[in-house]
Amino acid sequence: MRILLAEDDASLGEGIQTALKRAAFAVDWVKDGSGALAAINDGNIDLVVLDLGLPRMDGIEVIRQVRASGGGVPILVLSARERSTDRTLGLDVGADDYLGKPFDTAELLARVRALLRRSAGRAQPTLESGALRLDPARLTATWHGRSLDLTRREFALLRLLMEQHGRPMARETIQRHLYGWEEDVASNAVDVHVHQLRRKLEPGLIRTVRGIGYAMDRPSAVLPDGKAE
Repeated sequence: MRILLAEDDASLGEGIQTALKRAAFAVDWVKDGSGALAAINDGNIDLVVLDLGLPRMDGIEVIRQVRASGGGVPILVLSARERSTDRTLGLDVGADDYLGKPFDTAELLARVRALLRRSAGRAQPTLESGALRLDPARLTATWHGRSLDLTRREFALLRLLMEQHGRPMARETIQRHLYGWEEDVASNAVDVHVHQLRRKLEPGLIRTVRGIGYAMDRPSAVLPDGKAE
C-alpha cells in the first residue's frame, strides 16, 4: 500500500516515514501543501497523512481542493494546533481522522490501518483466504497454520493481492504500490517478488494474467503435504 506523507518538520517526517516503511508501506514524502496536492492528483495513493501547518498551501486548503475535485483518498490529519475548531474544521472539510501532536507511533499506525480497512470495505483487521491468513498489525502471515517467513516487500505484495479478491493487477500498478518515488527499482522487481512468494505458497496460487500482470486466486483445499483438508 502506498502512503503520501505531507510534513514539513524534517525530524518528525523522518520518524513517520521510517515507522510506515517498517510496517510494510511504501511512502512518498512531500514537505509543502502544493506538492501534496500535486501528488494526490497524480493518483496511485492509498492514504494521505497530512500536517495542517504546511508551507505554500495549508492542509485545510489541500483537503478542500481534493474533495472539491471528487477525490476520495482517505486523509489522516496531523496537527499541533490545540483548538477544537481546527480539528472540527479539518473533519468538516473532508478529513477522515485527526491525530494531535505529539502522538504515539503505534496509535498512528493503528489509525492508518483502520482507515485503509474502512476504504476497502473491510471490518476485520486480518485478511483471510482459505488457509492463508495475514495480520497487517503484527506483520505476520500463516499458511495452513504455518508461519511464513516473508520480506517486507513480499508481505506488502501478498497484502495487496489478497485485498484485490482475485482481480488482476498490472505489474506497473503493483510496482507503484510497493515502491516510493525515490527508490531505484529494477524492471523485473515485481516478477522476482512473485517468484519468491510462489515458492512459499501453493503452486499456482498467484496467477499470471497474460498481458496484464498478476492475480491471486483462493487457495485450494489441499494441504502442503498433498492431503485434502
